[in-house]
Amino acid sequence: MRRILPVLLLAVVAVASGQTDGQGPLLGTLAAGFYTSPTGTFEMEVPVLPALGGIVTDTKNTVTFHDNYGLQITVGAFAQDASLKWEYSTRGTKDYLIYFFSNFVLEDFKHFFPGTHIESAGFSSDFLDGSLFAFVLMPGGSVVGDRAVFTQPGQVLEAKRGNLVFVKNGYTFVISTELSERVTEGTHYNKTTEEENLILRGRLAGVVRKMQFLNQTPAK
Repeated sequence: MRRILPVLLLAVVAVASGQTDGQGPLLGTLAAGFYTSPTGTFEMEVPVLPALGGIVTDTKNTVTFHDNYGLQITVGAFAQDASLKWEYSTRGTKDYLIYFFSNFVLEDFKHFFPGTHIESAGFSSDFLDGSLFAFVLMPGGSVVGDRAVFTQPGQVLEAKRGNLVFVKNGYTFVISTELSERVTEGTHYNKTTEEENLILRGRLAGVVRKMQFLNQTPAK
């Protein structure tokens, strides 16, 4: 199986291990509170503030926003090659998004954080012309583990990440964010699974509302 998404997961790993303390040179552009991807695929309002430790890091395909208060959002935009275009055209939107998430995103999560599994998932036909919401549990995969003051020594923290997958202008987009309260509030946390999913869906949709797609199709 090809590994086309390591940059998405490496962004998560870097934040989780504290490797993003400094902000290096960006491949995209950052101006007046807006980030534009290096491929010209999208621009978006930056959801973190420098005054709160906000950091923006990117690669050619992904951008990660992170602050000191548990907010971490990764947006990936991956051009569909001939193989993925064929999968998309033959499977249809719903089955393609399930295929893409299961074979690429989830497999990379499992590679970095063994034991990762899908807790629940759902397809929304009326959001972004078809989108997949997938909620995964990741033992040891929290990006805010060092701030979890209510855990026992040696306890492995189980992160919960919401993921939104959709296709736009020949790119497969993956937006991912952690429900940080699940870790930081420890035994004081009492949200149900349904409440967690609703919160994550709202936050992922909120990221999309900050985005503008620039009609840049992949080069042939």
